[in-house]
Amino acid sequence: VQLQASGGGSVQAGGSLKLSCPASRIITSVFVKSRFNWYRQAPGKQRDLVATLVSGGSASYQDTVKGRFTISKDNAKKTLYLQMNNLEPEDTAVYYCNVDTGSLHYWGRGTLVTVSS
Repeated sequence: VQLQASGGGSVQAGGSLKLSCPASRIITSVFVKSRFNWYRQAPGKQRDLVATLVSGGSASYQDTVKGRFTISKDNAKKTLYLQMNNLEPEDTAVYYCNVDTGSLHYWGRGTLVTVSS
């Protein structure tokens, strides 16, 4: 199952974007129990974990995005989201979604976010 993140684009600092990652091919009973992650990879840097959402609803964030990014999911639509507010140039990266079912990891094709100052 190949996921496809979307919603990236070019914005000015202070702007907002909302990334989406549909996972329609993952059966619902597996989706609702999965762990969800957003990663990002800036040019010339390693891929870093940005946000995690566990099945119970608890979310955790990289310190640099706390208070600005919100990870969420819609079980009915089987879609993962990342709301990004007050974007900074340092947020420029390719963003990847990841679904961890406990036995398998599914990765999405990245979506590019470019933030200009």
